Amino acid sequence: MKTFTLGLKLATDPSWVNIAEMNIEDILVDHAYCEQKATSSTISLIVQFPDKQELVEQLTPIVAEEWHHFELVIAELRKRGFRLGTRRADHYVKALQSITKTGGDRADQLREKLLLSALIEARSCERFRLLWKYLDDQALQEFYYELMVAEAGHYKVFLSLAKIYRSDGSVESRWKELLAQEAEIMNALPPRRDRLH
Repeated sequence: MKTFTLGLKLATDPSWVNIAEMNIEDILVDHAYCEQKATSSTISLIVQFPDKQELVEQLTPIVAEEWHHFELVIAELRKRGFRLGTRRADHYVKALQSITKTGGDRADQLREKLLLSALIEARSCERFRLLWKYLDDQALQEFYYELMVAEAGHYKVFLSLAKIYRSDGSVESRWKELLAQEAEIMNALPPRRDRLH
């Protein structure tokens, strides 16, 4: 199976950018909420695993960065005369949560949460890359380039933490499973004009 951005097994059709550009208000609103959820889920990891010192130290700056991204997206909305609007259901994340293994010990649970976060960051990075490369709006191109770089960094942190806390080889095999399942999810989800994922 071919590999795409950050190991993803299914690339987004570049024509998605055309849909996104025609509905940029919806995309920016959804993006803002994605940043808010990323902030919240990273805080939750710290709260659930405060005994994992390396996790606390590496995720604390990510919390601040994700919230800053939320503020930046709000600023982009404001520049264009748009408002935040109502939060929408996130079918992509919901589908990912449905394939996450439950049960096991705390180490298993931590592995699943970290890998899920890495997967979401990888897909976000891939979408931001498309927006950077193909949007006509130069200011938004530059905006999404910066965010693409940041998301790639977050992806690496989540994946490396998973390997630190589960060094028994299960991370690699589970990561491959999740990548394959994520590709199936992306294939089944129709492109939405009002969704980043």
